[in-house]
Amino acid sequence: MAPTPPSPPGKAASQTLAQVGLFATLPPAQRQAIERRCRWRTYKEDEQIIDRETDTQDVFFVVSGKARVVNYSPAGREVSFDEIGPGGCFGELASIDGQPRSAAVIAIRPTLAASLSAAAFREVLDGIPTVALALLRRLAEVVRESTDRIMDLSTLGAHNRVYAELLREARDSDPKAFESGANQASIRPIPVHSDIAARVSTTRETVARVLGELARKGIVERDSEALVLRDVARLAKMVKEFRVD
Repeated sequence: MAPTPPSPPGKAASQTLAQVGLFATLPPAQRQAIERRCRWRTYKEDEQIIDRETDTQDVFFVVSGKARVVNYSPAGREVSFDEIGPGGCFGELASIDGQPRSAAVIAIRPTLAASLSAAAFREVLDGIPTVALALLRRLAEVVRESTDRIMDLSTLGAHNRVYAELLREARDSDPKAFESGANQASIRPIPVHSDIAARVSTTRETVARVLGELARKGIVERDSEALVLRDVARLAKMVKEFRVD
């Protein structure tokens, strides 16, 4: 597949970092100075943005669309680590330590991203403490989430990992439901079985069986636009059952 050419000269209205979390508190003039140093590009669905173990060190900021962070086993099985939507960033580890990329990143829908060279990114971190602090908070969040996932893989059976992933996706998709303590939440758009399987290290068939069982028990229900968790409390309780010894 031929790469998508860079955006033409001239800053389009959508080419702004205003919604990117790292720069959310910056004054417009300071943010715009960073924008002018960025390279802007639109990636097609399924187009690779970063290849694992390459020596590139640019940092990417997602303006629109969504990208998936993945690795592949020697047998070709996909392991999905995260999905980065508008306002997120990726590639910062290589820019900090100079090591090869630790994972591949694929656009899972048409994605506009801005990239900043490692040298320019480090200049921003050195010169703007609020950006450096925002990055530290993001990395702390990644470590905490990774710890939770390692615990799930180490202590939960495959069915329980699917339950935990559904709760995690619902919390991301419908945060107000969890903040209010509601017992119902929705995942939008409806998650793909293979994507869930890649995130919890199981098979697509297992995910299909688990969702079928949950639907028969009235815990989940699929409508035209969302997967609805009808009983969040019961699903949370099921996560803790039948742990792996």
